[in-house]
Amino acid sequence: MNLPLNAAPKSDLLASPVVELRQYTLKPGRRETLIGIFDNHLIEGQETAGMTIIGQFRDLDRPDMFVWLRGFDGMIARKHALAAFYDGPVWAAWRNAANATMIDSDDVLLLKSAWPGAGLDLSGSQRATLPDLEKPSASSDLQAIVVIRIHHLQPGLEARFANDFQTAALPVLAAFGASPLAAFVTEHAENSFPRLPVRAGENVFISITGFDSTEAHARHEAALAAFPRWQKLEQAARWEFARPVEVLRLAPTARSLLGQPTPA
Repeated sequence: MNLPLNAAPKSDLLASPVVELRQYTLKPGRRETLIGIFDNHLIEGQETAGMTIIGQFRDLDRPDMFVWLRGFDGMIARKHALAAFYDGPVWAAWRNAANATMIDSDDVLLLKSAWPGAGLDLSGSQRATLPDLEKPSASSDLQAIVVIRIHHLQPGLEARFANDFQTAALPVLAAFGASPLAAFVTEHAENSFPRLPVRAGENVFISITGFDSTEAHARHEAALAAFPRWQKLEQAARWEFARPVEVLRLAPTARSLLGQPTPA
């Protein structure tokens, strides 16, 4: 799962110059219904329309949240791909069932790579074939997880924060057991598909890391908290934050590309 974030792109699957991070608030108890619809019926239709469905996840700390990432070849490509899907037959067939699970689907961040080579490398990823029935993992403690940290920054500080993260923070995270996967900042271009809102006025830096289990992530966090150099880095960065960092601990669904073991 490890991606050398300071490297140049290695293939055309260094996914998507434009990425959406989408967080859906669902009606109580309806997450498994939406995951079943999504994994069984909505992935291929979106990808046929020109998107990359990067990953979809259960939020381990919020039982009624569904989090997912999708990518596009650019803002114009995003406009055409979204129009093709949302005006097409797949969404028409499943729209009512999917929407019936949701309270809110407008928490969307529009993103781009934080620096060249910081995007998601999906070249070794393989999507599972369609399952008969999507079920939760029997033991989430033993399942690989993806951790997304959303740093809300003061305006104009994304490039500076990204540089500091790449040069100072990233080596420490890797040394303490994280698998760095990607880093993004806000894409400030105008929303090319206004039918789907995105959060305007955001200034974020987002890091995505992988861990072998929730226990591995907990050990990593404890080790960082006890490391003086990391404490100094965190203290130095606090003035750059507009509000507290959000941490999403995410378990990939059966058909997520991101977060699955790489085939041997």
